[in-house]
Amino acid sequence: RAKVIHAEGELQASSKLLESAQTLAKQPESLHLRYLQTLTEIASDKTHTIVFPLPMDMLKSLLGKLPNVEIEKE
Repeated sequence: RAKVIHAEGELQASSKLLESAQTLAKQPESLHLRYLQTLTEIASDKTHTIVFPLPMDMLKSLLGKLPNVEIEKE
């Protein structure tokens, strides 16, 4: 019985993950917001060193807003 309940939970979770991925694919900006939310959540943990990957396109868009910063075009 416990295995059936666990399997049903996994099925529901995978369905929600698929729905989330489809939503993020429609709105690329929402992925940037999710990154910022994650940074906010992990920033409160002062006991560990955190390595957080930052996509280059996000970094370029942030640097492009700074004065006197030239971004190399690919």
